[in-house]
Amino acid sequence: MYTVQTRNAISSHGLAVLERRGISVDSDVDNPDALLVRSAKLNDENFGTSVKAIARAGAGYNNVPVSRCTEQGIVVFNTPGANANSVKELVITALMLSSRRISEGITWVRSAAADDPGGLAALVEKEKKRFVGPEIMGKTLGVIGLGAIGVMVSNAASSLGMKVIGYDPYISVNSAWDLDGAVGRAGSLAEIYSRADYISIHAPLTDTTRSMIDEAAIAQLKRGVRIINMARGELVDNAAMKVGLDRGIVSCYVTDFPSDSLATHEGVIPVPHLGASTPEAEDNCAVMAAEQLSDFLQFGNIRNSVNFPACEMPIGDGARLLVANRNIPNMVGQITGILASRNANISDMLNKHREKIAYNIIDLEGEVSAETLALLEAIEGVISVRTVTSRQG
Repeated sequence: MYTVQTRNAISSHGLAVLERRGISVDSDVDNPDALLVRSAKLNDENFGTSVKAIARAGAGYNNVPVSRCTEQGIVVFNTPGANANSVKELVITALMLSSRRISEGITWVRSAAADDPGGLAALVEKEKKRFVGPEIMGKTLGVIGLGAIGVMVSNAASSLGMKVIGYDPYISVNSAWDLDGAVGRAGSLAEIYSRADYISIHAPLTDTTRSMIDEAAIAQLKRGVRIINMARGELVDNAAMKVGLDRGIVSCYVTDFPSDSLATHEGVIPVPHLGASTPEAEDNCAVMAAEQLSDFLQFGNIRNSVNFPACEMPIGDGARLLVANRNIPNMVGQITGILASRNANISDMLNKHREKIAYNIIDLEGEVSAETLALLEAIEGVISVRTVTSRQG
């Protein structure tokens, strides 16, 4: 039986998936086959040789040492899109909050009520003009990043009557198909900056995108733009954003990642990281992570890994051999050569690679011996070798 160790409270819906598939789950497990986490920080942790996979119930994976996991042959999964609707709804809320000054108005009313309990109604009628703000209908929204969340935000904003333009040089075919036909294509970030009345950021955090909203970007923005960041705090240079706010270039910045330097600025609406804080999102992420973990442990299939190639194949009746290796020449030849020399007949095979890592699913007509596994493990460049059978599924 496979065992999974949890490092955070995980939705019971996700735990039930693993239990139904015969996988033991507990927070206190010796030598687990896999880890299931949400926010637990694993960056400084040394993983035992038993750990084959780590699943993060969420889209981000900054709390997992991906490079080190790759070197050890540990497959790291995330759950892209599982919390997409939750984030989308918060972005639509942020559009309204940034325009209509709702948050400021509520704060003022509570303060006024405390100061003058009897005269609130008259005071509201007198002062409500202080909180006038524009409608979003007919305005232009620029969406940076058209993954699962960016597509949902684009479609929702379009249905609300906004003119939407999206920018993503790496958009997938599926995302392109899912986009509303009314959503326009921006040819560059500069086009988003110059045209958009509102900007919603949905880019992943990479070395290229870190601090993408910097002084140079601020200088290109349409004056009075409202910026929404529900993706990652590090995508925005906070010092540059403060300059943009102080100069009136940015009229409002809504962020799900409050910082000490901007949280008290009158032009900032700091949200306490609520993007995925719905029971539905937590359930969806847990279920998706559990399904991916169980499919990998029991069948060797990989889906939504951040460090290994996608690789899925229906399992046959014999043994299934799973080999991870460095993506260098003649690896497949050496692997199949050893199998042939040991009279192990291949019924089906799939080989995929991702950057420096390759992964092989090899279905055999019979069983595979311990001696054969030892020979495969001894090949220079092989990272991990294991077998599963259809009976384990």
